[in-house]
Amino acid sequence: MQRCYIGLGANLGDPPGQLRGAIRALRALADCRLGPLSPLYRSSPLGPQDQPDFFNAVAALDSTLPPLDLLDALQRIEAQAGRVRGRRWGPRTLDLDLLLYGNRAMDTPRLTVPHPGLYERAFVLWPLADLCGENYRLPRGEDIGTLKRACPGPAPVRQAEALGAVEGSGERDGDK
Repeated sequence: MQRCYIGLGANLGDPPGQLRGAIRALRALADCRLGPLSPLYRSSPLGPQDQPDFFNAVAALDSTLPPLDLLDALQRIEAQAGRVRGRRWGPRTLDLDLLLYGNRAMDTPRLTVPHPGLYERAFVLWPLADLCGENYRLPRGEDIGTLKRACPGPAPVRQAEALGAVEGSGERDGDK
């Protein structure tokens, strides 16, 4: 099993509901076990500002799926949630990004791990720090705390609603 970190984001429809649905789908993935979930964050859109704020979180996922198979599974979950790929950084019902796949680094036409935006996006670094801690070293050697302090733009706003509180601890019923 590899510990993977999945970035979750949405800004259309009911974003917290979309993210809870994605968590249920991640929990149901074959050859995977859902781990801890970060708190929910809200932030301004990264790209065009003529869209609603985004809600974001990070989920830990232990998986035996190879990276590209896991990417395919994440894209199926997005499609089932009504994701339509339109303009870059545009609005979306669901966005699932494979942020980290263990300590592995890879760069293919379909997948780059660690996710290339991981190092500079507050809406990823803050929830990832909630799960891994500020001292966690990423594959390029930087720790999350240093990246957070260097991150441009405002910090995302932590929401009172916790995805983990709604969905449980991430353990499957038979694992408790």
